[in-house]
Amino acid sequence: MSYTRDMIEGLRIRLGESRPLPPPKVATSIVASPKQIFPKPRVDNGFSEEAAKHTTALVGIGNVGTRYATDVVLQFQAELAVAHEAVAKVLPDDWGKDNGYLSVQSRVENHREFLLRPDLGRRLNESSLDLIKTHTKKNIQIQPILADGLSAVACMGSGLSLLTHFIHGCEAKGLTVGTPIVAKYARVWLSDEIGECVNAKVAVILLGERPGLGTGDGLSAYMVYNPKIGNTDGQRNMISNIHERGMIPEEAAERLVMLAEAMLKQKTSGVDLALEGELGAAAGGGYREPQVREKLVGERS
Repeated sequence: MSYTRDMIEGLRIRLGESRPLPPPKVATSIVASPKQIFPKPRVDNGFSEEAAKHTTALVGIGNVGTRYATDVVLQFQAELAVAHEAVAKVLPDDWGKDNGYLSVQSRVENHREFLLRPDLGRRLNESSLDLIKTHTKKNIQIQPILADGLSAVACMGSGLSLLTHFIHGCEAKGLTVGTPIVAKYARVWLSDEIGECVNAKVAVILLGERPGLGTGDGLSAYMVYNPKIGNTDGQRNMISNIHERGMIPEEAAERLVMLAEAMLKQKTSGVDLALEGELGAAAGGGYREPQVREKLVGERS
């Protein structure tokens, strides 16, 4: 035996125990668990019960012991899958052209690069830049752009409806609208370069927003006055959560038209835009209409 082991063995003997491990303890009696644990009520009070009617969020879900109920976990996992699927979808190359719009693309070459290089999604590739310079209206007040963003599903779904209602709303107000553009692999700031190319007063980009639980079809709308490369997010205004279970496209389009008019009148946007008066009233208040959360999965009996 080595010198080190002799020292360790001697220490154990002096401590009164020379075995490497202490003797096993006698097991005490274990209290049997109940055969079934019943979940607590899904809503603990009237407030959460009423609030749950006005949102698709998981409110008042209760618990089973220290865990969520099985159906809640399954619903959560299913909605997460919806979000993952939305992010994984790619806008077809000819989708914009097939729907009658001018199609352009950022400097991104593929979907993986789009997710990893936001900077490339903020600038047009050379062929798209030439296309905009030669095939679009110039010196207009409003430049509308529909883009995939992080959800091509939203672009191909509610996006068309939002774009159509927004253009009609602007034209009804007598505003000059530029050539509608569909952009692939686009980030928000791509609207700056497009708006600058066509010399627009206001650029509006409607793009699929980052999917959340069960909402892979949500759109966000970003607007900026005097679009140009180098603008910051503080110079933009935004409306998010635009989809049939959130702010419906028709209502969102009305608010976007009002914002566009305000920008043209005040000659600014973002944090400098005064939102009181008519704009403040348009923001609304109170509760939404009752919402129904779609149950994607369920337990087998």
